[in-house]
Amino acid sequence: MARAQDTPLISGGVAFFSNTNGGNTSYMPLIEPLIAMPIGQRFMIESRAAILESFNPTSNGYDHSHFAGFTYLQGDFIVNPHLTIVGGSFLLPFNTYNDRLSPVWINNFQDGPLIASLGILSSGSGLGGMARGSAVSHHSYSIDYAGWFSARSGNEQFTATRAFGGRTSLYLPDQRLEVGLSYDRQLQGTHENFYGAHVWWEPAGTAFRLRSEYARGHHAQGYWVEADYRTQAFGGLNSWVGRFEPVFRLQQTFRRDTVVSDGVPLVDTQRADFGIDYNLPHNTRILTSYSRQFSSSGNTNIWETGIVYRFLFPTWKGR
Repeated sequence: MARAQDTPLISGGVAFFSNTNGGNTSYMPLIEPLIAMPIGQRFMIESRAAILESFNPTSNGYDHSHFAGFTYLQGDFIVNPHLTIVGGSFLLPFNTYNDRLSPVWINNFQDGPLIASLGILSSGSGLGGMARGSAVSHHSYSIDYAGWFSARSGNEQFTATRAFGGRTSLYLPDQRLEVGLSYDRQLQGTHENFYGAHVWWEPAGTAFRLRSEYARGHHAQGYWVEADYRTQAFGGLNSWVGRFEPVFRLQQTFRRDTVVSDGVPLVDTQRADFGIDYNLPHNTRILTSYSRQFSSSGNTNIWETGIVYRFLFPTWKGR
């Protein structure tokens, strides 16, 4: 049994997406492999990569671009039930989207929120060290924390900015409610502070989920609220009706100045995303959505469709 638990796992997702934004259509096949490799009882190496192609129709055929690189590569050392030390290239734990929802097999929408870049610096990952774990674990509540420091790196695969930050969350299991606060401080170039807050609620006995974030930087701020639901009234979640998953996301961004975009639109923007996902057997999902974006630079319709397959298997057979 112990050997089976120490078997490295290869997981990830394979997807094909199409996006029509203001009449311009693009196609993107994507592979996101992930490996988790335990070494003994306390140490583990984990990594995720992204390999994608992008095709955009033109009058002369297709424009094509390619990307392949690591999303993160880290080592985890479990000191005790309350502390894990992380070293290497890690996803920055600012709010929740970057380290919890960004994998292609988890996200309900093809693209991330408009404020996804706030608080995660230039690459979404840091290069250095992090301490994280459960500060308090009680039957009626728990408090989690993460604190990190990142050094500057110009490496092509592991780009990072010198910064530090952290996140703390309070979880109430009876209410299935989580609230948290995040803070990042950029120490390279222009020193800036980023503040974040998140609320997650998943009522017990239902397949309803509510997720939300707020983020504020020196140049922009904004929020998003997302809700999804699957009915259990017609034979459970695995019935053909229960596999439908309506999704809605409302988001707004507000400019504080136009000096730097921070990856956020340079004008105040409002966007409503309406989606219907279908959860097929064998970890396959069909994602469809329509979005309407409003801003002073023009209103836009965005149509997105895609199919995602999540895979998981051991590198060798456990004993």
